[in-house]
Amino acid sequence: MTTLYIRDVPEEVVETLKERAAAEGRSLSAYVAMELATIAARPTNAEIVERLRHRDRSTGPTAAAIVAAVDAGRR
Repeated sequence: MTTLYIRDVPEEVVETLKERAAAEGRSLSAYVAMELATIAARPTNAEIVERLRHRDRSTGPTAAAIVAAVDAGRR
């Protein structure tokens, strides 16, 4: 495993992270590592856009159907 050092973290951020770690019964290091893994697992906006570009939309609702549903929801 690699060691990661983060400088200039505001004290209020550190305190919040310590409180959250304690609430989960984890060390600060374990908690932050878990949160970083969660962040790293999420796709970037560019990856999401690329997936959407390749998605088959031929079976989805038409623009008219969407507008009608929005109008119906406003009544």
